[in-house]
Amino acid sequence: MNHLFPRHLLGIEGLTREAAIEILDTADTLSHEGVSVPATLQGKTVLMAFFESSTRTRVSFEMAAKRLGAQVVTIAPSTSSVSKGESLLDTVRTVAAMGSEIAVVRHARSGAALFLADRIATTIINAGDGTHEHPTQALLDALTIRRKLGRIEGLTIAICGDVAHSRVARSGALLLRLLGAHVRFAGPPTLLPPGMADAYGVSVYDRIEPALEGADVVMALRVQQERIAGNPLPSLREYNRIFGLNEQRLALAKPGAWVMHPGPMNRGVEIDGALADGPRSLVLDQVKAGVAIRTAVLHLVATHQALLG
Repeated sequence: MNHLFPRHLLGIEGLTREAAIEILDTADTLSHEGVSVPATLQGKTVLMAFFESSTRTRVSFEMAAKRLGAQVVTIAPSTSSVSKGESLLDTVRTVAAMGSEIAVVRHARSGAALFLADRIATTIINAGDGTHEHPTQALLDALTIRRKLGRIEGLTIAICGDVAHSRVARSGALLLRLLGAHVRFAGPPTLLPPGMADAYGVSVYDRIEPALEGADVVMALRVQQERIAGNPLPSLREYNRIFGLNEQRLALAKPGAWVMHPGPMNRGVEIDGALADGPRSLVLDQVKAGVAIRTAVLHLVATHQALLG
């Protein structure tokens, strides 16, 4: 066990390269055919505190926790005391006091995971906080790329679309650069926050075509209409015309370049449906990698807890 592995997983920022590689390697080991998954969480309770809608992340975390032997308790705003005005902190504190050792938290407010980690003894895993970070999504994307291409170091990866509202883009850039990739952000000027190049060490483009040139992997990001304030886009149809990923634009990337999307997809907006379902798509590979990564993360934080006594 790597003694540098953190007690919490709040983001990619602050994660060491060694810890990131340990997660990827553990995910591969535990998902290898014929390998028995250890009952690391036998007798433990994992809380799924999802205050934003989720399918892929929540279900894969639940599957991962159960694979490791845990009991799983899921709370959501509509079925919890949050609907009565109770705070995030009080809700999670209450369930943690009932005996949950790990809380997987998704919340619309950036910094929510750190806020909880500073205030309760339960281990916190960030399943997405506002527009800040989504560390396990970045890890599963990295695992998908490594499985398909055999490496991450030296690759050029273009992340295209609504960068402004994407925690996936932020965590992805931090992790992929940590592992030695060259990362490009591309988006309409209204969906590209200033200072991204300096903050994340990436190349930034306000047109998709130059960002795709020579890329090994292209990731399309969902247009997050629920987070967008004002009217930064003329229309979704116009967005697709100027920025949508299709076969013609993908031809600018390296021959055989792979296509990714963190989901859920707006088909015909940020990505052509035929491309998403085509032979160069890794979308379902990403989904599969999600269970592997979340199993690895839960196993590693549980092992860390055991070492701490």
